[in-house]
Amino acid sequence: MRTAFHSIRGFRFLAALALMSVSVVGMAMTHPGDEKAPKGDPYPLNFCAVSGEELGSMGDPIVLAHEGREIKLCCKGCVNGFKKDADKYIAKIDEAIVEQQMPYYPMDTCLVMKDEKLGSEDMGDPVNFVYKNRLVRFCCKGCVRKFKKNPADYLAAVNEAVIAKQLESYPLENCLVMEDSELGDKPVNVVFANRLVRFCCKGCIKKFKKNPVAYMAKLDAATTKD
Repeated sequence: MRTAFHSIRGFRFLAALALMSVSVVGMAMTHPGDEKAPKGDPYPLNFCAVSGEELGSMGDPIVLAHEGREIKLCCKGCVNGFKKDADKYIAKIDEAIVEQQMPYYPMDTCLVMKDEKLGSEDMGDPVNFVYKNRLVRFCCKGCVRKFKKNPADYLAAVNEAVIAKQLESYPLENCLVMEDSELGDKPVNVVFANRLVRFCCKGCIKKFKKNPVAYMAKLDAATTKD
């Protein structure tokens, strides 16, 4: 099966590149009429930042909207603790997100200063910045300010880089949600947590958003198997 998969991978890669213009990139969450609702990626971690408990271990997680990003806690008892010291817990979340997404980040140059190599002698250590649950990287703090003026266009560039880098090695031929459905000629490509995920249709994105961590675990298992 592995041999057959690799024998057609090159063809599918070229075909997918041709269809990339109809793909969906990014995982923005929008809720019309609710300006405080999250508009970035869904929460990508499997633990509560307040208690450290695994999400789902105490029933359905509590979902919060904090400064335009989705946060999940294990129970109602953690809500007050989070609100009393939100900066502390956001820092903890961001640290975990950087660790989680760094291996998949597709660019070795600054997102704003595209010719500037990350970690160059002139600029020093790169700046790792978490924007609404997504890791983005810059050569200096000045570029973070430029990014914030037009994040959508910069994130689109990251999404394109993720797809271009990860498409050929993507381990599944079927939809991540509807596992019996082949991706077909026009799969939907989505970037979540700086990783490519593929669906048979846009309707599957809604199901994915309800529990992205569980679906990403399936993708991890397929990647390891491959």
